[in-house]
Amino acid sequence: MHVTEGGLDLTVPEQPEAGIGEGVFFNSEQELNRDLTVAVLRAVGEDCDSYLDAHAATGARGVRAAGEGYEVTLCDRDGDATELCRTNLDRNELDGEVVNRNVNALLSEEGFDVVDLDPFGTPIPFADAAFRGARKLVCVTATDTAPLCGAHKESGVRSYSAVPQNTEYHAEMGLRILLGALVRTAARYDVAAIPVLSHATSHYVRTYLSLSRRASDANDALDGMGYVHHCFSCLHRESQEGLIAHPPEECPACGGRVRTAGPLWLGPVHENEFLARVREQVTDEMGTAERARDLLETLDGELELPTHYDQHRLCRQWTRSASAMDDFLARLREAGYEASRAHYHGTAFKTDATVAEIERATTTADMA
Repeated sequence: MHVTEGGLDLTVPEQPEAGIGEGVFFNSEQELNRDLTVAVLRAVGEDCDSYLDAHAATGARGVRAAGEGYEVTLCDRDGDATELCRTNLDRNELDGEVVNRNVNALLSEEGFDVVDLDPFGTPIPFADAAFRGARKLVCVTATDTAPLCGAHKESGVRSYSAVPQNTEYHAEMGLRILLGALVRTAARYDVAAIPVLSHATSHYVRTYLSLSRRASDANDALDGMGYVHHCFSCLHRESQEGLIAHPPEECPACGGRVRTAGPLWLGPVHENEFLARVREQVTDEMGTAERARDLLETLDGELELPTHYDQHRLCRQWTRSASAMDDFLARLREAGYEASRAHYHGTAFKTDATVAEIERATTTADMA
């Protein structure tokens, strides 16, 4: 079948059961991901020329990069996929190299300004090669959210060399576990990988990491690593910087048992100046332009704190009804705390208040 995306015509195989099948994979629900990728490539275009679509499949992402003037290489080890990549480049009268090969082998021989990893499942088997072969930017999608978020903990430990915990902020847990693994992988090669844009959307995690090849910068990047200690009884959590965990013996709020997640990334997941540049590059021919702008605006206002809260989960804990998010956040601010929405879902928010302080601030307002 034929689809139009970003002003380009693409030939893609029909996907039974929303993208699950034996043939070459095309996920229409990833259009937001691809639109943002194009906006990022536009934002870094003055500094970057070459782009590797490391798991090209239909070539949708790589063809769109070619449409932006990048010197593109589309790589896939599936012969049917590479034939489709050639078809889609030709269909749009665009130039690009198509390689039928394992991308780790390709990256051992060639370098690219931008390397984009979007494999089926975990990207970790390709991360070492990506950080060796990328010069300026590594883009990563992870779709194995259950291992990342702690729902399949053992698998998460195996893939990411970290312990995830299945908390109410599971999407952010997955994002920070992924970032932690990527930052540590890059540091092995004296590379600092700094997140400039990251989001957890529609059952996948996506991040863009700017690279510096100075060992001192790699050391500084590791300072963003740490742990989160979480109480499943009262939902209190606290973060701890460093690569060695020092969990409290008991929850300081309720005396319950604390479980530790990490090592994971505690630092900022984006840079606001970069977000603004990307937002300027979101244009109306993109099918998800409105969603992309809304997401970037929310990210821009999101507090740089390690974990978010879910108002509905807290209110269930306190056996009371939830209120409108704007009112809820206003009460926190009136009580002297910082508070912002978080992009993970509609009732997610960030604040520097503890769980007990959130309850007091919002309950007092209810009773006034």
